[in-house]
Amino acid sequence: MHASISENCQADHLFLSSFEGSYTYQDLQCYGKFFVRSLKKIDAFKSKQLIGLCASSSDSLVFIIAACWQLGIPFTVFNPDAKRTLLRKQIDAIKPKIIIGDSETDIQTGDYTFINIAQLDFKKAFALDRDPEKGSGIQVTRHSTSKVFGYFFTSGTSGNPKIVPLKRRQMHTAAEASALNIKPEPNRCWYLCLPLYHIGGVSVILRSLIYGSAIYRTPSFKKGKTATHLSQTEDIVAASLVPTMLSRLFENPDFKTHKSFKAILLGGGPISNNLIETSLKRRVPIISSYGMTETCAQIAANPPTKNSRHKNSVGSVFEPNLIQIRDDENARLSLGKSGTIWLKGPHIFDGYFNRSSKYKFDKNGWFNTGDFGRLDEKDNLYIEARRTDLIITGGENVSPFEVEEVLLTINAIQESAVFGVPDEEWGQKVVAAVVLSGGVNKSTEKIREELKEHLEDYKIPKEIIELESLPRTETGKSKRTILKQFYKTQG
Repeated sequence: MHASISENCQADHLFLSSFEGSYTYQDLQCYGKFFVRSLKKIDAFKSKQLIGLCASSSDSLVFIIAACWQLGIPFTVFNPDAKRTLLRKQIDAIKPKIIIGDSETDIQTGDYTFINIAQLDFKKAFALDRDPEKGSGIQVTRHSTSKVFGYFFTSGTSGNPKIVPLKRRQMHTAAEASALNIKPEPNRCWYLCLPLYHIGGVSVILRSLIYGSAIYRTPSFKKGKTATHLSQTEDIVAASLVPTMLSRLFENPDFKTHKSFKAILLGGGPISNNLIETSLKRRVPIISSYGMTETCAQIAANPPTKNSRHKNSVGSVFEPNLIQIRDDENARLSLGKSGTIWLKGPHIFDGYFNRSSKYKFDKNGWFNTGDFGRLDEKDNLYIEARRTDLIITGGENVSPFEVEEVLLTINAIQESAVFGVPDEEWGQKVVAAVVLSGGVNKSTEKIREELKEHLEDYKIPKEIIELESLPRTETGKSKRTILKQFYKTQG
C-alpha cells in the first residue's frame, strides 16, 4: 500500500502555481471533497469508475487529475485537439462512463455522461468550502499499489490506438527512482508545459504529489516565457522538456538557468550530441533519459550533466529493473552488441488494455520494447533506434502507416512510404516518398495542404520526395532503410 500524497506534506505547502494564482495542498483537499460531491450528483457515477478527460491544459484540469489520484479514481486523458475520427475511435475503445471536457461538440459516441469542465472549476470549490483555519495537516489516503490509476494512449507502428494501463506501483517506483537524480523540496516547483494527455505531463503532477512538492503550470511551451521562468524564477527548480523545446531555448545565445535550478529532465525523442554539447557549454544541467508510456515514462537516465562522460548514453536502467539486449532469435547478446531492448521490473506495465500489440512479453515476464540499443561495460544504455519504424518528432509519436494511408487517399498519389530522419530541431523529421500516377503533376505544397485536412500538423511530412518507384521486399513491404540511405545521399 502507498499513500496518495506525501505524508510529510503540510496543508500550507504550495501545490500549484500558474498565471492564474497559487494554491496549497489544503486547497487540493478542499477540491477533492467538492469533486466527489459533484460526481455523486450524477446518476452515472459509481466509485472507482473510469473517467475520461478531454480538455485543454488548465489549473482545473490539474486539480482534477490530482484529485483522481488522491481519491483512487482511474482516469484517461484524451487529446482535445485530436481529429474527431481518432477521438471517437479512442472513446469507443476504452468506454469511459463520464467524460469531462471543454466541449462535447462532434465527439458524441458511445454511452457516457458529459460534464463541462466549467462545472468543476476549482474556484467554485473554494467559494463553497475554503477555510484556511482547518488544521495544519492533510488527510493521506492509502490505495493498493496493484490498482490502475490511469489509461494512456500511445502510438504503435500499426496506427491503431494502443491503451496502456498504468498502476500505482509503477508511479511510485518511478517517482522514487527519479528522486535519485532530482527531487524538488516543498514549496519548490517542477515546470509543467508538456501536454497532459501524455504520461510525461501527468507524471509531473503525480511525482509532485508523492514528493509533496509543487508544480508551476503553463498552458503550453512558449520559448520566451519558458526561458524567463527557468532563468529568473528561483522557485522553479526543475522542468520536463522534449529535445525540440530545449533546442529552441538555445536559439537565444544568452539563455541559461538560474543558480538554484537543479535540472531539465529531457526525454520523448532522440537527443543529439550537439544538444548535449551545448548544454555542457552553457552549463544548463540536463538529465538525458529513456522511457515510454509502458514504463511510466523514464526507466533509465543519466545524472545531471556535468561532464561529457557517456554523453551518448541515456544512463543505466533504474534498479531494481533489469535489462537485456537480445538478437532476432531472442538470445541474449554480450556487452557492446546491438539488438532489441528487453525490460523487466516494477516499472513495467502488465499488458495492454486491448491486448493487441506487436510488442509483448516472453514466458518469463520480459517485455520486448521493440527499441534497439546496446550496453557498455558499466551498463550504460545507448539507444540506436526507437521501435523500428515509429517516428518520434518533437516529442510526439508518428505512425508511418497512418500517414501513408492518408497519402494514398490523394488521387494523384499511387504509392507512398513514410520514414523518419535525424533532425537537429525535431529529433526526427517526417519524410514521405511518393510515386505519382502517370502524367500527373502535383506540387509538394499542394499535397501538404490536402494532408492538413486529415492529420495533425506534427504528422505532416516536412519533406516529400517524388520517385519513379519504391524499393520493396518480396512481400511488398517498403524498404525504409534504403529510402533513408537514398535521402542521405541526396542531402
